[in-house]
Amino acid sequence: MGNGTELRFCGIILSNAQLEMILETVHDCAGLSRTELANTVCELLEWRRPNGSLKGHECRQFLEELESKDMLRLPASRGSRRRAAEKPAALGQSCDGVSEAITGKLHELEPVVLEPVQTRQQRRRWREWVDRYHYLGCKVPFGAYLRYFILITRPQTKTVGCLQISSPAWRMAPRDQWIGWDDAQRLRGLQHVVQNSRLLILPWVRVSCLVSSALSVLARRLGDDWEARYAVKPVLIETLVDPSRFRGTCYRAANWIYLGQTSGRGRMDREHERHGASPKDVLVYPLCRKAREKLREV
Repeated sequence: MGNGTELRFCGIILSNAQLEMILETVHDCAGLSRTELANTVCELLEWRRPNGSLKGHECRQFLEELESKDMLRLPASRGSRRRAAEKPAALGQSCDGVSEAITGKLHELEPVVLEPVQTRQQRRRWREWVDRYHYLGCKVPFGAYLRYFILITRPQTKTVGCLQISSPAWRMAPRDQWIGWDDAQRLRGLQHVVQNSRLLILPWVRVSCLVSSALSVLARRLGDDWEARYAVKPVLIETLVDPSRFRGTCYRAANWIYLGQTSGRGRMDREHERHGASPKDVLVYPLCRKAREKLREV
């Protein structure tokens, strides 16, 4: 790339010709929005998901990464001020005053169900609760994702939490060593791995074993839900747990497998500047038999 540094999009090394096409497109189409630019680049380079849809979100993040390296100049984001103006209204409206304590034994409140987030109102409520009550806040995940509400159904249906599944980490030593794949196998198989990137039980809910029950429900339905949306059936779920905050007990109770700790760098630390800064526990849950073998053979 001129300075000896490789650029990667979704794990694939960018060629000089591809980079030149991106730079020319951004320069020649300066009147487009960031989203329109990203979609245009995806169409030119055939960056698509298995279901044929463009990898527009990932491409926009990639373009913004190039801008941070002073390799190109993107147009100003058009939606930031509008979203900032909407947020106070959303915070005041979407909780519906639901804050009474929810307690009891799980068998008195079951079955636990997952409700996909689909409508605009549901999306606003999900974002608000995660932004307010999850220590990481609400951020648009990298790549593909699904979001759910966690519900109890007795004596009446109530929302008790939020859950998000998104694209996996590109590289993660404990996971990659456990699977036993090489780089070529990882690039082919990674689309069959997903990550539980947010899990929140609302602060007024106190029900033992609720999380492990929700994770069990997720394991039963996720494969079909993800395949229906993205035309790929996942065979493994991963998650990262901050050991300075949590022990991961609920995951272990749901039979997730502990694999070790990350280096603490994070997805975007390609220069290894944050090595060891915030290591996370890595846990995985196979969604089918012989998941490791299937990921190596894809």
